[in-house]
This record gives sequence, C-alpha cells and structure tokens, in this order.
Amino acid sequence: MTVTVLLFARYRETAGESALVVDLPEGANLGDVWAAVQRRVPALAPEARPMMALDQAYRGPETAIRPGSEIAFFPPVSGG
Repeated sequence: MTVTVLLFARYRETAGESALVVDLPEGANLGDVWAAVQRRVPALAPEARPMMALDQAYRGPETAIRPGSEIAFFPPVSGG
C-alpha cells in the first residue's frame, strides 16, 4: 500500500523535503512507517520516536494504517 508521509521541523530539514511517498505491506502500522522513513533517510535513524498523526489525529505507533492514509511525524517538543 502507498501512503503519504509529511515531515515537520527538523525532520523536514534533515530529509530535505516535506513529504515522502512510502510503500508498505498490508497490515502496517505507524511504527512501521517511521521505520521505513528512517531507512529512507538514514540521518533520522538515531531519532527517538516522533509524535505521530494519522489523517490529522494524533495516534500511537501501534495504530494500523490504510492505503491512501496521510501520516505526519513531528519531533518531540520541549519547552522551558
């Protein structure tokens, strides 16, 4: 299945693009998508788990995805 992955903030800067199209097997979840993005952009491999959104709603890594899903990854945010 094919999904669109949107990258924000330093993820976008590291990848050099704001969106990726990723092919995954049926039954994949958001954690699988993040692993595929890390393989495609090796500089993201050491990153901790991002904040994840599926079709504009925050979800956890175990959330199943569907063909055509829009997925967004945001770096963890801290304030001070």
